Amino acid sequence: MIRNLKTTAMPKYVIERELPGAGKLTAEELKVISQTSNEVLNEMGPAIQWVNSYVTTDKIYCIYNAPNEEMVLEHAKKGGFPANSVNKVSAVIDPVTAE
Repeated sequence: MIRNLKTTAMPKYVIERELPGAGKLTAEELKVISQTSNEVLNEMGPAIQWVNSYVTTDKIYCIYNAPNEEMVLEHAKKGGFPANSVNKVSAVIDPVTAE
């Protein structure tokens, strides 16, 4: 089954952050980045939510719930994070989709 996100209350976004050497960041460095993000989110209020992030060699892919792309970009600006690409998720699929 494909879950269409148009019926959910909060749109979901995938943010691509180009960060050379991201995969070599230490646990402490990732902690500081996460703390900064949380501080900005607390200032912005509950309308924007960080779901999780995936750290790869030179990029970090973040999943956020937010009412619009502008709020995602505002979070990036306030936190000093790159937001090279912001894409609204239109559907979520997984292995169950094939059944």
